[in-house]
Amino acid sequence: MAVLQLAVLVATSGRYGYHRDEMYFVVAGSHPAWGYPDQPPLVPLLCRAMDLVAPGSLIVLRLPSALAAAVTTVVAALVARELGGERRAQLIAAACTASSGFALATGHFVTTTTFDLLSTSILLWLLVRAVLRHSGHCLLLAGVVTGVGCEAKPQVAFVAAVALAAILVMGPRWVVRSPWLAAAIVTAGALAAPYVIWQAAHGWPQLTVAGNIAGSAEGGRAGFIPFQLVMVSPVLVPVWVAGLLAPWRRASMRSLRFVPISYAALGLAYLIGDGKAYYLASLYPTLLGIGAIPTAEWSRRAGRRLRPALLGGAVAVSSAISMLIALPLLPPTALQGSVVMAINPDQGETVGWPRFVGTVAAVWDSIPATQRRDTVIFAGNYGEAGAVDLLGGTYRLPDAYSGHNAFSEWGRPPDTATHVLLLGFDDSAAAADFTGCTQRAVIDDGVGLDNQEQGMPVLLCRPDDPWHDLWPALRHYD
Repeated sequence: MAVLQLAVLVATSGRYGYHRDEMYFVVAGSHPAWGYPDQPPLVPLLCRAMDLVAPGSLIVLRLPSALAAAVTTVVAALVARELGGERRAQLIAAACTASSGFALATGHFVTTTTFDLLSTSILLWLLVRAVLRHSGHCLLLAGVVTGVGCEAKPQVAFVAAVALAAILVMGPRWVVRSPWLAAAIVTAGALAAPYVIWQAAHGWPQLTVAGNIAGSAEGGRAGFIPFQLVMVSPVLVPVWVAGLLAPWRRASMRSLRFVPISYAALGLAYLIGDGKAYYLASLYPTLLGIGAIPTAEWSRRAGRRLRPALLGGAVAVSSAISMLIALPLLPPTALQGSVVMAINPDQGETVGWPRFVGTVAAVWDSIPATQRRDTVIFAGNYGEAGAVDLLGGTYRLPDAYSGHNAFSEWGRPPDTATHVLLLGFDDSAAAADFTGCTQRAVIDDGVGLDNQEQGMPVLLCRPDDPWHDLWPALRHYD
């Protein structure tokens, strides 16, 4: 199942184009640091390395994400195996995970969530293994995974803390008394320390980013719970719900009650904190692994042929729906107004970037050479700036400036720049800090897709004040 999932992800990874985050990651990786305002260093450095191996190859760039998704599928099966599940239960866990919407969506392109999904799944598998086997070594390994995972996305540390609190409440209590747990906490802290120190030295910008993006997707609090029903697949909800209930219904799983308690506590925390609905995605592989045990037993009961057929049909339907929503299967011209964009708008973020940069290049070349020497390109967000930096070399464009997130750390335009080519600003937004603006082009992705850049003007302006005075107002974290 994992190999099949990997093959599907690799086969579709070259369609459409870069996601805005991927271009940002590659550019960020070319500015090595122990941290960035909106993320730890691991994913940008990995993306930069893959781009150096095969410049411009989406297949190579996205291969680590596809592999991470495939390994997560294996981990779900290992959870089932740890609970005594034989081949059927392991296959159910793997099939449900591999065919889920969250696994295919995060495995298709590079995102910090992909590696959070993997690290959290391994963490929970190790905690399940530690509790069932009374293994201190697994606790220590859980600390290692938490620390390394924090260098991709710090959310795994929050999951670890909540899981530990749930174990403290529900047991087994030997875990919190074990010296192995103390060693695990110290190890996790040491591995996460470089990023934590960077954040502290820079005033904790990650907290500002988190606050600014809270509730900005999946319909906010109102859409939080409904989104959980489609995260795996609507037809596979009974499997992970069985994973929530099994530790309460089965004496053999009583020690695993910390898993559903953690899920409920995290869900409540994200709901109250207006967190994104997909933050809970990292717990579903473990729930599917636990739920595979009662599901496998259900499939063996009366109606031996019907029940496996129903389960197989549910996995097949889940695969078809998830692939349509998560992978670039539709022609780009069919995306506008589709159910794909309604559920997974990230698909639209991978369309139109070459045309975007081509339009910018045409305007840049139209500027008289004498004026061009005193002109800079300034983008409203990291996606636009990343596109110019990564794809603009073909057109000999200079690197773009931006005040968005990590770009704000890499320098402001020089005060000698008397003109600016503005990207991502409409006339009213530009008027706050720039004057004499003339529209030189309009962004058109060529497929009629109403994404964030579509229809935005390309403006040639003059800054109202020296850049060092404008810079504090132009910097923003979100």
